[in-house]
Amino acid sequence: MNEPASFALRGRNPDVLTCIANLSNDEVFTPPEFANRMLDTLAQAWAESHAGADIWANSSVRFLDPFTKSGVFLREIAKRLIAGLEAEIPDLQTRVDHILTQQIFGIGITRLTSLLARRSLYCSKHATGKYSITSSFENDDGNIWFQHTDHSWVGSSKWTNVTDKHGNTVKKFAEGKDGKCEFCGAPRAIFDRGPELENHAYAFIHTNDIKARIGELFGADMQFDVIIGNPPYQLKGGGGGSNDSSIYHLFVEQAMDLEPRFLSMVVPSRWLAGGRDMGSFRKRMFTDGHIRELIDYTKMSTAFPGVDFEGGVGYFLWDRETTGSCRYTLFQGEEELPTVERNLDQHDIFVRDTRALSILEKVLAKREATLESVVSGDTPFGLATNFTDYSTKSNPGTLSIYLTVKGRRTTGWVDDSIIRKNRQLIPNWKVLLPEAYGERGAIPAMVLGPPIIAVPNSVCTQTYLVAGPFVSETEARSFTSYYRTRLFRFLVSLRKITQHALRSTYTWVPQQSWDANWNDAVLYKKYGLAEEEIAYIESMIRPMDGDLFDE
Repeated sequence: MNEPASFALRGRNPDVLTCIANLSNDEVFTPPEFANRMLDTLAQAWAESHAGADIWANSSVRFLDPFTKSGVFLREIAKRLIAGLEAEIPDLQTRVDHILTQQIFGIGITRLTSLLARRSLYCSKHATGKYSITSSFENDDGNIWFQHTDHSWVGSSKWTNVTDKHGNTVKKFAEGKDGKCEFCGAPRAIFDRGPELENHAYAFIHTNDIKARIGELFGADMQFDVIIGNPPYQLKGGGGGSNDSSIYHLFVEQAMDLEPRFLSMVVPSRWLAGGRDMGSFRKRMFTDGHIRELIDYTKMSTAFPGVDFEGGVGYFLWDRETTGSCRYTLFQGEEELPTVERNLDQHDIFVRDTRALSILEKVLAKREATLESVVSGDTPFGLATNFTDYSTKSNPGTLSIYLTVKGRRTTGWVDDSIIRKNRQLIPNWKVLLPEAYGERGAIPAMVLGPPIIAVPNSVCTQTYLVAGPFVSETEARSFTSYYRTRLFRFLVSLRKITQHALRSTYTWVPQQSWDANWNDAVLYKKYGLAEEEIAYIESMIRPMDGDLFDE
C-alpha cells in the first residue's frame, strides 16, 4: 500500500461530506462535526464503564451503522481506530485491513447511499476496486451490505394463487394497490414500485427477527458492541392519505433488540413530547432507565446547518449495562445550557428545559381541571383542511364556516346537513384555535397563532380546534384574554414540540372562570411564581396583542 494519502490528506483537503446535499428532510446526511460529537460521547461513556479504557485502542470492538448514508460514522470510526490501534498493530496496512474487515460494518439504506458509504470508508465504491485501501475483501460490498428489499403488503382485499420457485402454490397479492407494509406501514399505492426504483423498504426494520437477519448478513456469531447512526425519520403517506408517518422509532427498537453494549442514534426531538403512535415507544425509552446521555437541540439548523424542520433534533446514548437517571444537555436555540441529571419518566412527556419544571409543579399543585376537556379533538366538525364544498353566499339552511384557502383565513357558508360531528357546538359561541403554528425553534416564541371568536351557528375545517362551548360572547372573550397571556402559551409550549397543537398540548393549562379579563399579573400571583420564574417565562414567550385577533 502506498503512503495512505486518503487519510493523510484529509487534514488539508476540504471534506466532501460537509458539502453534499441532503436526500430530503427525512434522509439527512450527518455533518462530520455532529458525528464526531456523538463519537466523543460514546468514548467518554466507554471509558467510564471500562476503568478509563480507550475504545479506539480496542481491536475487538465491533461497530454497526445499520442505516448508513454518506458513511460518515464508519469513516470517522475508522480514522479513530487507525490512530488508537497503532501501538497494538504497528503496520498501517495490517491495521487498516483488520479494522475494515473485523470491526466496522454498515447497511445501506439505498443502492446510491451504499456506494457513497463504501467510497467514504474504502475510498472506492467497490471494496475490491482498484483504489480501495484494503485488498482483504473477496466481494465488492465489503462489510457494507445492500440488497433490494421488498415490502410485505397486508390489508389488501385482492389475492391470487401463484407458484413459487419450489413448485408450491402460495397466496399472494394480486395487482391491486390497496394495503400497507406490515413492518413499516408504507402504503402500497405509493411504494409498490418496480425494482428499478427505490421503494424505501429498509432491510433493518423489515423482519420479525432482527438477530436472524443480522446473522444472514454478517454471520451467525456476529454481536455488535456499538450500534450508531442517523436513521430515516418518516415515510410519505404512512399516516394515511398525504400524511407522513414516523419510522425512526422502528430502527431504535430493532437496534435495542440486538442488545449492543452501546446504542447511539440521531432522532427528531418530537418523540420527547408528541408524534403519532409514539406513546408506547416513549414509555419504553423513559422507563427502562438505559438512556445514559441525551443531547437535545430545539433548533434543527444549530446541529444540521442548512436543514430546518419543526421540533429540533437530538441524539441519545443507550447503555445496556446501566440504569437510572441520564445526563441531559439542551441547546436552546444557539445557547448550550449546563448539563444536568434528569429522570426521564417524571411526566408522561419530557419537559425539555429544566428551568420550566418549578413553574409547572406550582401550576399542577392546585389540581385544577384543565383545558383538555374544553378543547375539541382534531377535525372538530369532520371537515378536512382542504374542504372546498362551500359557498360565498348565505342561503336558507346554511352555517357560516371558517376555513383557510391558499394559506389565508376566510369565511363562507356550508349546508347544515353535511355536519355529522360535534353538532352540539354549532349553536353556541366558541373560540377557534389554530391547529398548526410553526416557528422553527425561535426564542422568544409566540407558540400559538391568533384564535377566532366564532359566532353561533358556525363551524370550521380541520385548520382549527374548537374551545367551548361558551354561553355568551363575554365568556368567549374571557377565554381569549387567557389565551393571550404568556403563562397560557408557556404551559402549552412545554407539550408542543412541533408546529401542531392538538388537544393533548393543552393538558397542563388549567381552566379559569370565564367571567374576567385575564392577564399575566393576576396569573403570576395566583400560582405564586417567583421573580426569576416570571423573568424566565417572559424571556421565552412573546406578548400577544389583542389586535392580532381575527374575530
